[in-house]
Amino acid sequence: MCLVGWSFMTSSPAAEKTMVYALLGMTIVTGLVDAVSFLSLGRVFTANMTGNVVILAFATARVSGLSIARSSMALLSFLVGAILGGRIMARANAEAQIQFAAQAFLLEIAFLLAASLCAIGYRGHVLEDSFQPFALIALMALAMGTRNAAVRKLAIPDLTTTVLTLTITGIAADSSIANGNNPRLARRVGSVAAMFLGAALGAVIIHYSISAALWLGTAISALCSAALFRSLRASDSL
Repeated sequence: MCLVGWSFMTSSPAAEKTMVYALLGMTIVTGLVDAVSFLSLGRVFTANMTGNVVILAFATARVSGLSIARSSMALLSFLVGAILGGRIMARANAEAQIQFAAQAFLLEIAFLLAASLCAIGYRGHVLEDSFQPFALIALMALAMGTRNAAVRKLAIPDLTTTVLTLTITGIAADSSIANGNNPRLARRVGSVAAMFLGAALGAVIIHYSISAALWLGTAISALCSAALFRSLRASDSL
């Protein structure tokens, strides 16, 4: 019993199913993280690097309100995080990829926890000549880069946790209207809904506390990882 579209052997069907739900939870975290970074740290994305590269280009073209330094910090930190996640996943064979991905997710949690602590007292109104927003950008981008490297290695269709362009394209292009058979429609819609929910929650919560939004993201990531480790432990005991 394998999930449709998963191209490699994994620990157990239970772990596979738990991974799908865990990645949907982490997609909520992406929405929270990008809400914090875009709305409170000077119009920069720390999870969505497509958007961040575009914003960096706008900043380079001297569009007002955008910062080359902040966008560059996000991009470089994301790359470092991806290197860390890539090194973790490089040690995994096909049967152990979930276990090693779970380790990468623990590193993501550590970075998000550090960001949550760093955000205590930050209100988002001081952007220039301040270390705190740059530290927050770096920590969040490190977390997202680490996770993305693991998720990329897992290669689960329609569950990238950060990018929805292909997912939304699939909803339309594979629909019955387009003479398709709607494969993984529930997963695709779930991914879009999870990102929307996370971003909406983040936009509301940061009005009261930026740190609280990051604490919520950290808690969700921790719960997803705990569920994944529990499923792996259960499969090992069989």
